[in-house]
Amino acid sequence: MEKEKKSWFSRLKEGLGKTNNWFSNLFNKDGINDAFYEELEEAMILADMGMETSERLLDALRAQVKADKLTERADARNALAKLIADTVRVDTAFAADEGPAVILIVGVNGVGKTTTIGKIANEYASAGRKPMIAAADTFRAAAAEQLGEWAARANVPMVRHQEGADPAAVVFDAIASYRAKGCDLLLVDTAGRLHNKKNLMNELNKIRRMIARELPDTPCEVLLVLDATTGQNAVAQAEAFLEVCELTGVILTKLDGTAKGGVTVQISDTLHVPVRFIGVGEGIDDLRRFDADEFAAALLNLEA
Repeated sequence: MEKEKKSWFSRLKEGLGKTNNWFSNLFNKDGINDAFYEELEEAMILADMGMETSERLLDALRAQVKADKLTERADARNALAKLIADTVRVDTAFAADEGPAVILIVGVNGVGKTTTIGKIANEYASAGRKPMIAAADTFRAAAAEQLGEWAARANVPMVRHQEGADPAAVVFDAIASYRAKGCDLLLVDTAGRLHNKKNLMNELNKIRRMIARELPDTPCEVLLVLDATTGQNAVAQAEAFLEVCELTGVILTKLDGTAKGGVTVQISDTLHVPVRFIGVGEGIDDLRRFDADEFAAALLNLEA
């Protein structure tokens, strides 16, 4: 397990290479002065942490440097890593880890929703759970076919209807099958047409009411999938979805190879939505549970 953890951290660190390169160059110099803070702020903004989050973290770092009488940039780097970790740390339990649960997956098309659902199903199935997938994105052509391929790879059952069917009807049938097969985790894919918020809100509300009625004692997590490479656009998407549904968490995909990994910190800090999973590749094992300390260390190119 320790070997696997180190391997995952190495992949995360490598995936965030374009982001942590800004910080590596900065922290390898000497002296903590005004120029250092100016360069650090620039690096944070370039990494898409956002102005508000960057300023808050810089103010906290200045205060800690002064209080602890830090003089080396290496020490300031460690202090910043802890500040970032504390900012993105999740202090609420994830319902799917506590027992039977529904995970409603939302997000615009193209962010990796389909692959994300397959990867989550695989993770829980590998841990001995019994997931089921509901292909409730009946709007996008071939959505169910793509999801079916991932369900097969994860060896997880899936319920689907024809294209254009009522998404709530898909969920209704999936719940019946979920019960019949003795499953303990229902993963629901949804359509990603954000351009019409009213339709999306009505659809999601209808699905939520269906779940609440049919599974009244089962908690429902609503997770938003975001593409980290889009930076500030990911923040805008999160804000838009917060307007139409009650999000309980975020999944950030495509962190590998992006120079915008700092958007993870901005989302946690300004939108107050916990990051639950992160992805650094296309493989079925390339989505993992979010760990605040690992992420902060990888972001600043430190050891875990």
